[in-house]
Amino acid sequence: MLNFLLENLDYAPRRVFVAVSALCVGLLAFGLYLQHVVGLEPCPMCIVQRYALVGVTAWAAIAAAGRQRAVHIGGAFLVLITSGFGAFVAARQSWLQWFPPEVASCGRDFYGMIETFPLKRALPMIFRGSGDCTKVDWTFLGGSIANWSFLCFCALILLSATLLLRQFRR
Repeated sequence: MLNFLLENLDYAPRRVFVAVSALCVGLLAFGLYLQHVVGLEPCPMCIVQRYALVGVTAWAAIAAAGRQRAVHIGGAFLVLITSGFGAFVAARQSWLQWFPPEVASCGRDFYGMIETFPLKRALPMIFRGSGDCTKVDWTFLGGSIANWSFLCFCALILLSATLLLRQFRR
């Protein structure tokens, strides 16, 4: 299995980028499922992690579309940087969940924003999220959404760093 992955990193990086894009689209779809079907309200840090996933998806898709080695190297570098940012935000949120501060200030309540502010000011606030960053609403195998997000971003970092190294070795 590892040999198969390394061969794809060397000789078929476009497949790897397509797989990364598909994985990120799946993670984004799952986040939207949790929000709109399960009813979990995303917090500002969750929204930032979604933006990071969108960025990784875009960079990987652009790299998959290119045939040149330079495009693959650039795409892997951008995926690495964007995944690193997403991992940082997910790690910070995990830290806040494990050691919540005395006063949580992640954002305002959605309805409070609509009632208090004009629509011109409320719209940007809506996209920041309104949930509490320290609250753990959902778990899987003992890990919160932020914990799993951190692990996914770390896997993307590892994959893109390996892809970069192997592309430079060619």
